[in-house]
Parts: sequence; C-alpha cells; structure tokens
Amino acid sequence: MMSHRARGARAVVIAIAAGSLVLTGCSKNEGGKSGKDSKKDQKEAAVQSKAVTYVDAAGSTGPAKEVPGAKPGGTITVYQEAGLSHLDPGQIYVSDAGQVANLLFRRLTQFQEDDKGNVSVAGDLATDSGKPSDGGKTWTFTLKDGVKDENGNPITSSDVRHSVERLYAKFIFDGPTYLQSWLSGADYRKALPGGGYDGKHLPASVLDTPDDKTVVFHFDQPRPDLPQTLAMAGYAVVPAKGDTKERYEKKPVATGPYKVAENKVGKSLKLVKNPNWDPKTDSVRHQYVDGFDFQFGVTESTQTKRLIADEGDNKNAIQLTGGVEATQIQDVINNPDASKRTVKGYQPYVMTLTFNLDRVKDKKVREAVTYAVNSKSLIAGEGGAYGGDVAPNYFAPTLPGYEASYDPYGRLKAPQGNIAKAKEILKSVPAAEKKLVLAYANSEPGQKRKVAIEDALTKVGFDVVAKEVDAASYYEQIGKLKNPYDMYVTGWGQDWPSPGTVVTPIYDGSQVFDGSANYSHVKDPKVDELIKKALTQQPAEAAKTWKEAQHYLLENVIPAAPLWYTKQFQLSGSNVGGARYGSVSSLIDINRLYLKS
Repeated sequence: MMSHRARGARAVVIAIAAGSLVLTGCSKNEGGKSGKDSKKDQKEAAVQSKAVTYVDAAGSTGPAKEVPGAKPGGTITVYQEAGLSHLDPGQIYVSDAGQVANLLFRRLTQFQEDDKGNVSVAGDLATDSGKPSDGGKTWTFTLKDGVKDENGNPITSSDVRHSVERLYAKFIFDGPTYLQSWLSGADYRKALPGGGYDGKHLPASVLDTPDDKTVVFHFDQPRPDLPQTLAMAGYAVVPAKGDTKERYEKKPVATGPYKVAENKVGKSLKLVKNPNWDPKTDSVRHQYVDGFDFQFGVTESTQTKRLIADEGDNKNAIQLTGGVEATQIQDVINNPDASKRTVKGYQPYVMTLTFNLDRVKDKKVREAVTYAVNSKSLIAGEGGAYGGDVAPNYFAPTLPGYEASYDPYGRLKAPQGNIAKAKEILKSVPAAEKKLVLAYANSEPGQKRKVAIEDALTKVGFDVVAKEVDAASYYEQIGKLKNPYDMYVTGWGQDWPSPGTVVTPIYDGSQVFDGSANYSHVKDPKVDELIKKALTQQPAEAAKTWKEAQHYLLENVIPAAPLWYTKQFQLSGSNVGGARYGSVSSLIDINRLYLKS
C-alpha cells in the first residue's frame, strides 16, 4: 500500500525526518484519552486489516462506480510542505508521489476499495488480477483493449516489458525492488546492466511477451503476492516511445485520467485532464475535476490555518500527505464546521525503539527497556489520541494478522511503562550494561522523543547518553552497521497488506548490510526459516507463519520495543466532495474527489 515505503521504510524515513506524514508537535491533548479512543479507532481500522482479495475480469472492467453527488468541473488546490520525491514511476516509493501516481499512471494491477474500506486487487492495464500456474511460479496477464497513453499510443506488452527492464538501469535507484529481485536475484542489475536501452532483454524464461497483449512472469518459487506487488506505483507503465531516461522525472507520459501540464520542481505542479484516458477501461479512477493545482512549500501549520478559515480558494483545497498540525488539532475538533471536513484513520506505521543487537547483547537489558518505555508520553508529543495509539506489538491494526490482544509486555494496561517490572529485571544486570547510547534526530519531534525516552529509562536505573543526529541523514546514520548507537526510534509500514512486507525487510538475516532496514541487525536462524516458509505459502497459511514469527521475535529476540501506532488526521475545504479516508493510501482517497459547485 502506500505506502509506502508507503507503506515501507523510505516513506517512514521521509515522514519522520521531514514531518510530512506523521503528526508532530504537541497539543493540549496530553494522551489521556488515547486508550479510550483507541478501542473505537481500532474497531474502525479492523476493515483495513482484512486480507486483500483478487478480482476477476468482471470486477476489473470500468467505468468505476460513480461517487454519489459527484459533479464535473473545477480545479482542486493541493497543499504540500515539501516537493515531490519523484515523478518517474520507477523511482516512486513514498506516499507523496504515490498519491500523484494514482492520478497519472496505470500499472498491470491496481488496488480497488469499496465504500466500506474493503480492498481488492483488480486488473488495471490487465483484464484481471492475473492468472497463476505452475504452483504460483508463473503468472500470466492479458492487457485490456483501448488503453492508450496521453499521446494516443496503445499500451502493448512491449511497453510493460520496457517498464520492467528499465528498473535494472543504474539511474533507477529509489523505487521498490521486489519484482526485479524475484525475477533475477538480489544482484538483479547484473542480469541486465543496460536496463534494456541497449537492445538486450531479459530472457523469455524470466519475462515473456509472446504477443502484444500477453505478459508472462516466470519465478523460481511461488509468488502469491505478485498481484499486490504489481499494484505499487513503482511498477506503473512507462511507454517505451516517451521514455527520456533520467529526464523522465520532469515530464512523464500519463496513462491515467490526468497528465502533467506544468512542473516547476519543488514549487508547483499542474495536472489537467488526459483526453486519451478511457473510463471504460478503468475500474478505479474518476476524472471529475478539470485538474489539480499542487502548491509546495506550504507548511502544515499554514495548511491547517487556511483550511480551518475555509475562505476563497481554500474551499477547494486538500492536504496531500500532511495532516492537521498537532497544536491546532483541538481547534479543529472544537470547530463543528471544520471537524466535519476531516478524514482520519490509522496509518500502517509502527514506531519502535530499535536496539542495535551488535551492542545491546544482553536480552535482559532489551526486556527491561521494553517494559520501561512510556508510550503515553511519546504519543502526547505526536498530538495525543489523534496522532497515535499504544502499540503492544510489531503489527499495525491495518495489517492482516493484527492481534489487538497480543500484548506480552502489558503495554495496553500500563502505557506509561511498568517501572517495577523493569527494575526487577535489571537487578542482575551489571552496571556497565545499564549505560545506553540513544540516537535522536535534531528535529522538534526528535527532541520530544529523546526527553520521553530518557525520562522513562532513567527512572528504572539506566544511564542514557543521548547523541544528536542530523534529521536529514538520521536513517542514513543509524543504517550503518558500525554505527555508535545502542538504540534509536524507527518506524515501518507494510508495502501492501501482508505481514511479509513488515517481517522480511526489517528482520531477515540476509538483509544485514549498510543501508538496510534491518536496523537491529537481527540474524536469527528460526526467524529466517519462518520467513522463507511464509513467502512460499498462500495467504491463509502464511498468516499463521507470520504470526509465529512475530511472537518469536517479540518474546525471544526482542529486537525492538513497540511504542505507538501512527494515525492520520486530514482536513479539506468545504467545497470538496467525495472525501474519505483511503484504506489503501492511509490518506485522503484522491481517486474520487470532486467539487460541489
């Protein structure tokens, strides 16, 4: 999903460093209502944790179901604090560009969401969600008729092949790598160093396009999650005729309902209708408004003030990935007009205090810290109940397999931490091991998190040495294997609704290297065995294996102390219709918006 990594690491990296996705700052809400509100919120989030279903040709046929009351015309203003990370689909792995990608680009499959938040995977460029064979090692997709790019060129299997092969080129470095590594291994670039631009292609035994309408993927093991993988924005089609390689970022070729009319990088982006988009081929998207006017450099504080005031063009405005600025949350809640213009819900991210296992080798130390940390205090700094909820484990409420009652450290009953239990565990720990080096980002949220963690751990007898790290390079620094820190706050969210996109990237022993998301440096044979087993199973069976992996990690390894689940709370103008919280994006559902007048 959005993700993410939109749902994954890169999104969280940017979100935490720049404050673009996670609510930061403090508010009048001190977190006291978090436990009460979380019960209602988690009940609402349960629909987001349902397993995704795969849709047949009938469900993949457009047009998309009409949004009640929708009208055509007008331009929606979109506020965003930072410029977009990328516009080249192959580079897209974060929520900001992912939102825009929904308007511009199509891929083989796409996530489809109903009015109740149930999510399925439908065919987008393909006629359905894909046909597996050979036990799931082979997947075949047939392209729809009538799909064209913005220049009127039909999309063929050659365009799909080109879109996959260009991901092997060196200039593509920031997008997802699931498909490439599944096809060609961890060192996939060696399989096609020219990225297909030199006339060389992947062998038909890996990627076959026997005719203009057929695409066949061949893997060395079952890949049951492939339809969800291909629904990621990073796997959208790049028509071969319009590919300008590194320059594609500036003016990509659209296949969705909108196209780029003007792109002033980091300042503004204007989208207008794509006349060659055919709604009869699209079961997900709409083309109600005439265009979108993205304005960058608008802080969350300014966005919130403008949208609360709801005057002039602000009536036609939305927030893209930003949310209500934390210090103004109560202003929105206590304003009936503004409050009814909000969308809110769980994001897929779980924030943890992650241990460097190369340095914090005593399990008792990790256990004591996990009991001691004060989630209530940390959540207060994120905006209270509207910014987050206590996390008792590593799986977010949006994830299939989430266990609301799985709370081995009693976080839900004692969100402020269990000081007595932590002190008891520390009795047999040598004094030298009670000194812990905490890395924290030199940003406003980083400072607040440092204070909350220091306060909690000092109470139980730890000597916390806090080390400031530049916020812009925070994840780069803690991502070094030889980093000088014992622990650091990190976050992660699923790339699509599967625990495999949480457990594998951050706890797989083969992922321990500089720049990896395995920040705890876990190398556990049982964990690796469970990961390998789950990745070859069908979703129902895999869910049991992922559950076993989480329990083993949290109770026997303890690579991180779960802290809180993040939430999103966004505001839009009074003239914006169709606004709802998207289970797929964990943001406002940009696919269905219109202007009321």
